[in-house]
Amino acid sequence: MKIEHLKDNGIDIAVVSGEEMIIADAQSALDLAMTVKYETGAGRIVIDKNMISGDFFILSTGMAGEILQKFINYHVKMAVYGDYSHYTSKPLKDFIYESNCGQDFFFVSSKEEAIQKLIETQ
Repeated sequence: MKIEHLKDNGIDIAVVSGEEMIIADAQSALDLAMTVKYETGAGRIVIDKNMISGDFFILSTGMAGEILQKFINYHVKMAVYGDYSHYTSKPLKDFIYESNCGQDFFFVSSKEEAIQKLIETQ
């Protein structure tokens, strides 16, 4: 796992990259958030969706809700980038839509868009 620290207009953002899946459950997501905060001071994380367990995108597992709740509790914002076009679940599409309307969690198509979303959010 590689963590790149960006600073834009006084906002710290960590861009996490790598080949391995690093978010397998709520605890590993929280571990990532704390590692990022410790190493960079950033409370905003950009990550490729391929680094997140597929279970996250099956809402009935509860994993997505649990991770979002932990991140909100710890004041961590995250933007996940990748291709979501192959998902057919209406609840998942609604979840992605609602998340993108908020201020804490975003699902976008590119790393650049993810960085921009986290810069623009309050």
